Amino acid sequence: MPATAIITDSDSSIPAEISERLQIRQVPINIHFGEETLRTGVDINDGELFARVDRGDPYPTTSAPSPGQFVEAFQGAFADGAQNLICYCVSAEVSATYNAALQACNELPDKDITVVDTRSLSLGQGFLAIAAAEAARQGASRDEILSLTEDMGGRCHLFAALATLKYLAKSGRVPTLQASIGNLLNVMPVLTIRDGTLDLLERVRTRKKAWPRVVELALEAAGDKPVERLGIIHVNAPAEAHQFLDLLSQSLEPPQDTFLAELTPGLSVHGGTGMVGVVFIGGK
Repeated sequence: MPATAIITDSDSSIPAEISERLQIRQVPINIHFGEETLRTGVDINDGELFARVDRGDPYPTTSAPSPGQFVEAFQGAFADGAQNLICYCVSAEVSATYNAALQACNELPDKDITVVDTRSLSLGQGFLAIAAAEAARQGASRDEILSLTEDMGGRCHLFAALATLKYLAKSGRVPTLQASIGNLLNVMPVLTIRDGTLDLLERVRTRKKAWPRVVELALEAAGDKPVERLGIIHVNAPAEAHQFLDLLSQSLEPPQDTFLAELTPGLSVHGGTGMVGVVFIGGK
């Protein structure tokens, strides 16, 4: 175990195999089907979530991990030999997760814990935790890790296209009538991260136009500098994610360590099946 342990939450969209290899602990976001509570990445994934939705179960809601869940993760890291830890949380603009992690610190007043509001989500958050864990394994100090990830956070971009508006309507993010009209017209919203939230950037007609538009936006954001890290996110759509990566690769050379990642249920309840997008850290 490196001197600095890295903690995050499951809204980071980090695949389990990467978390295990880098010893990143992910505290799960809670998913609620009525009175039933399930933990993201432990009890439920995107495929299982939408299988239940499509068979008519009540549309799920989400909640932040409890402070106790963070205390358990923090104590586990210290028990494994960590001298200090950094916890990278999903944006406080979209979740109470950051505040729950701060409350957990109060339960461990004698421990060296830093909690970071990434002001991001999905791999925008996840890439910071991954880079932090890699740096920790190479012997970087806590302050060096925080400086590294603060710089990366300012170069993070996310662009994604929804396949339908119906899930945003079910989650209460757009009016049902507006979603129905949008679906009738085959409108595909393009999303980005803005002011710490996943926000509607523009509306595009049909997937045939939406995917190239997402690629255009990524190219504009990347500029003429090589991309440092890149991941393709999707909701229950691995085949489409591979197709999108092929399209993107025609215009932008992805790094060798590019990977595909599920959005994960804490976020996918809002985007819905078929969402595909790209998250990347631009070059310096």
